[in-house]
Amino acid sequence: MTCIALYQANTGIDPERNAADLVDAVRRASAGGAQMLFTPEMSGLLDRDRKRASAHITAEDADHVLSAVGRAARDEGLWVALGSLAIRREDGRWANRAFVVDPDGAIAARYDKIHMFDVDLDSGESWRESNAYAPGERAVYCETPVGRLGLTICYDMRFPALFGSLGEARCDAISVPAAFTVPTGRAHWHTMLRARAIEASAFVIAAAQVGEHEDGRATFGHSLVIDPWGDVLLDMGDAGPGVGFAEIDRDRIATVRRQLPSLANRREFHHPPAA
Repeated sequence: MTCIALYQANTGIDPERNAADLVDAVRRASAGGAQMLFTPEMSGLLDRDRKRASAHITAEDADHVLSAVGRAARDEGLWVALGSLAIRREDGRWANRAFVVDPDGAIAARYDKIHMFDVDLDSGESWRESNAYAPGERAVYCETPVGRLGLTICYDMRFPALFGSLGEARCDAISVPAAFTVPTGRAHWHTMLRARAIEASAFVIAAAQVGEHEDGRATFGHSLVIDPWGDVLLDMGDAGPGVGFAEIDRDRIATVRRQLPSLANRREFHHPPAA
């Protein structure tokens, strides 16, 4: 069994304060016996005012939050799946980038969010992630205490092909850090994440943002850990930020894949012509 921790956050517009909250979460996770901590999407800065946010978005090697988490991981000897940070690329565009930080404080893996959240909701909310962020182009996984960990971010969960690819790569767990809106969260969060776990025959670990944020948005919370059968092992609800714990039993993966060998039975097929 591997003990993991999830940090459910209420990230604001001040990276210094957010970094301090993340360092505290690393310490709390370590004190609770976790081998790895998972944090939400945009753990370092959550600000829908892109002009104001731009002053805080830097190249990876200059990012204060990333360096603070790296030092905390090294001090505590803890793995950290840092859900994502807004990073300025060499071409000047931004990336919504996930990191896996090892117990030496080094970056073990990076993943840039592939699917951009460009939607208009009936609630009146309108989001155009692609106006500022450049999409990633490849799936990523790395070896961690929970086994082979596949990396995704939030809106990626609506695209089963990505999870199918990570399942075919025999990922043991898939991280889905998120800052999910409340209307879509109520409708789809639990259903989709359980489906993604079942499809990939893998654990899904989804650390989430929660509550009313400084920039005016509201996020759904309900950080989840789901096993390969689709059973919910942890649901942190929507009461507020905090650190939760769950046990990952990797033997469960082999059991489910033996009982329902959908990955082994998958076949290639011809798609119908486009309309």
